[in-house]
Parts: sequence; structure tokens; C-alpha cells
Amino acid sequence: MINVLFAARPERWNTYETPLRDALSAPGIDAHLSQEIAPDQVDYIVYAPNSDVQDFAPFTRAKAVLNLWAGVERITGNETLKIPLARMVDPGLTKGMVEWVTGHVLRYHLGMDRHIVNPGHEWAVHTAPLAQERDVVILGLGALGTACAEVLVALGFRVTGWSRSAKDVAGVSCLHGDAGLAEALARAEIAVTLLPDTPATTNLINAHTLAQMPRGAFLINPGRGPLIDDDALISALDAGQIAHATLDVFRTEPLPQAHPFWAHPQVTVTPHIAAETRASTASQSIVENIRRGEAGEPWLNLVDRDLGY
Repeated sequence: MINVLFAARPERWNTYETPLRDALSAPGIDAHLSQEIAPDQVDYIVYAPNSDVQDFAPFTRAKAVLNLWAGVERITGNETLKIPLARMVDPGLTKGMVEWVTGHVLRYHLGMDRHIVNPGHEWAVHTAPLAQERDVVILGLGALGTACAEVLVALGFRVTGWSRSAKDVAGVSCLHGDAGLAEALARAEIAVTLLPDTPATTNLINAHTLAQMPRGAFLINPGRGPLIDDDALISALDAGQIAHATLDVFRTEPLPQAHPFWAHPQVTVTPHIAAETRASTASQSIVENIRRGEAGEPWLNLVDRDLGY
């Protein structure tokens, strides 16, 4: 019998209990799922970083921690965690992110705001360039960034992707490292940030990097709030260096009512809705890693503790 501890907020149990039990009922898996299992009897921990479990030392039998969140920045520094940690890569979350990013890229590409909001009832004709004439840059070529890049390529956009280490994505001009970042930003008529939150990415979008983008560029951030220096972005918006920003994630959430993003006419705030983990598909991903663990196969989506993702 495999003992699987569900370590997340109580309300998440109501969402995940049935999908996880259904997934664990697959042939060849004999598992007991519960919110309460003695630590020394736990084989796998299905985990949310905001749960009450913060000390992993008592889980002497556990083989892996299977994160419910795509983000792992709140757990990678836990010194009591000595066993493998897998981040969530959920097909449902990925599809949701692709649709959200594509929608906002098309909004900026087509100049939809000029048509939808038409002050003074003016007949304002605006013809957008074709996608093949527009440069879109994806900062971050992990699972989410790669999926978004592939769909934008299929729509005909000139897509550049940047990552810290070298990547290869069909149809995407892939750059990496500091020199690659400068080159990518110089092309970024529309930039989408899908990087993890690590010390190396904090304030990556700052006064210097914003100035490297074409004047009048657009910024879309569904990645992590700390990627952006808020004050630098506001200054770039006020100066016209950045035409508009759509922001879905913030350093403090919910975004405080006094934050200037709320009232800025060139900022669109969305309430962290770009991508949600779907319990049905996420449960399948979790159980696949349990199957792999029992079969001695490599884990999926294993976190590199040194890199932080």
C-alpha cells in the first residue's frame, strides 16, 4: 500500500479529493490518500507551499514531494527538504496560459483598444500589420513559455525566445545569456514574461532593460510579480517608452488598493487569472509521478534546487 499525504489548505481537499482518488484507482496503483497520515508512514506528499507542513524531517519514508503549484520559490529554500521535489506542469494550466497570452498579444497586435474604446464617437480607422510583420518576445522558455511561443509561431508572428540557458524551439529564434537578453529586448515590440521567481530574475524588467525595448512597446506579465521593478515600469509608461502593460501577477496579492497600477491609464490589471491548475488534469500529472517513483523511472518536472525551479 502506497500512503499519499495531501498537505494543502483544507478547502483544496474538497477540490482535489475526488480527482486524485480517481487517478489513483488506475491499474497497478494501490494507494491510500488522506489528509492525516503519520509522518513516518508517508510515501508521497501532495503539497501546497502554504500548507501547515513546513518541516519535512519527520517524513523519513517519503520518496518525493509533488507540488500542486507551478511556482516553487516558497519551498526550494526549505533546508529540511532532502527528497526530490517535482513542480506542477498541468496540461490544463498550460492551455489556459496559452489562451490568455495569445489573447493579450492579439489585443496589442491588432490595436483592439482603439476600436473598442472610441472617444468622441470618432470613425478612427487603424490597420494593423500582419502577424508576420510583428516581433513578439517570450522571456522564459520553460513549459509555459515554449507552449505560448509555439502557438504564436503558428499564428505567423516573428517569435524570439530568451532563457538563461540555451534552448531549441522549432520556429523560434532562441537566445540566452546576458548578450542574448539585450538582443531579445531590442526586438520586443510585444514582450511576454514567463520566467520563474528566483534571485537571478528579480527586477529583471527594470529601467535599464525597459530602455532596451523599442519605444512604444507593450509588456505582458503573467509570470511572477517580482520580475518587474514597479517604479521603473511606471516611469517608462509615463515617458512613452512602454505604451501599455498588462499585468496579472504582483509582488503583493491582492494588489493593494493604493498601488498606482490601479489608476494608471496605460496599465491593465487582471487578478492572477492567466492560468489556473485544473484538478482533473493536475491529478493525472501527480499520479504519473507516483507511478514513476514506484517503477524506478525518472521523475517528471524535477526541480533543480540550485537554480530554484
